[in-house]
Amino acid sequence: MLNQDQQQEFNALLPGQSTEQGASRRTALKIALGVGYAAAAAPLMAQTAIRTSAQGLNSGEIFYEVNGFKVPAYFAAPAGKSNLPVVLVVHEIFGVHEYIADVCRRLAQAGYLAVAPEFFARHGEPSAYSEMAKLIAEVVSKASDAQVLADLDGARAWAISHGGNAAKVAVTGFCWGGRFTWLYAAHAPVQAAVAWYGRLVGASTAMTPQQPVDVTANLRAPVLGLYGAADGGIPLDTVDKMKAALVGGSAAAKASEFVVYPDTGHAFHADYRASYRAGPAQDGWARLLAWLKTHGVA
Repeated sequence: MLNQDQQQEFNALLPGQSTEQGASRRTALKIALGVGYAAAAAPLMAQTAIRTSAQGLNSGEIFYEVNGFKVPAYFAAPAGKSNLPVVLVVHEIFGVHEYIADVCRRLAQAGYLAVAPEFFARHGEPSAYSEMAKLIAEVVSKASDAQVLADLDGARAWAISHGGNAAKVAVTGFCWGGRFTWLYAAHAPVQAAVAWYGRLVGASTAMTPQQPVDVTANLRAPVLGLYGAADGGIPLDTVDKMKAALVGGSAAAKASEFVVYPDTGHAFHADYRASYRAGPAQDGWARLLAWLKTHGVA
């Protein structure tokens, strides 16, 4: 975590905010800063959850401005280093809680500057919800694709201005964030992307005008898709539709790949939940690191 002097230094580099503004946003990151996990994600498996040390890292909460709103985010990076490769981390429907913060620390320990924005900060506090249906209806559904993509643009800009290398930027996301990983790879100048079990097809609405299957012609970075064959929410026929669309897409689309793990369901990387599967999770993480290296983000 940042010490007091480091935190003051980082605050001085951010757009102006009053103490009152900072305090009002602190609630949005209390989970990510080590308090625990989102209630709606229960039942939890705390004994299985991975805890990555922050030793040798700078990490903690930051804020950056997007369209007049100060977006809270969690970041982690190797201490005392600059020109770092960047990974933008897109959270699940549970927001930025301890699991997402730990993913950032894992990436930082591997040499990356990782940033995880709290995309729901405008709409509510995910950690306050114990019912998943209410969380989706009252918070998650209010975050439009346009807002999330703009927030990711802001996170990318923040990272580049705080020690990140603009030529080495990747994005990864889980579940809800897996879908946005595909979309952002078609939206922004990133070099690589890794999508963990993100939805691939769906209806077009004002809030969600395009799905991953619709943007393959515009993909600007190759995407590694990590999926479970027994995922009840993402049928294998939708993976097949995406594979077919990639064949007719951009050069980056043609370079994209899928890994589908047999007998594996949804959220297999979520080590704090009963859905966790150590084998696919560990294999997927190794593939993520190799994918970033292969495509120049290392």
